[in-house]
Amino acid sequence: MSVKIRLTRMGSKRKPFYRLVVADSRSPRDGRFIEEVGYYNPLTEPKTLKIEEDKIMDWLQKGAQPSDTVRNLLSTQGVMKKYHEARFAKK
Repeated sequence: MSVKIRLTRMGSKRKPFYRLVVADSRSPRDGRFIEEVGYYNPLTEPKTLKIEEDKIMDWLQKGAQPSDTVRNLLSTQGVMKKYHEARFAKK
């Protein structure tokens, strides 16, 4: 089973709101997911991004792959840098 960290779209027409979820890669975009790990609202000024860093780090260490958009969002928050430092510090 390949696990991804990706966005699922919520909200109404022309007012998107996204949740960051951990899901099986075979499930549809807005379908079943394993766990919710944050949310992202691009319409607010500044853009709202709330993540549960400990859960995301746990899933990354278990092998979950973030989508391109989620990887960019995590990089802006510094999570990807912490993950790579933790990953290569063990060796």
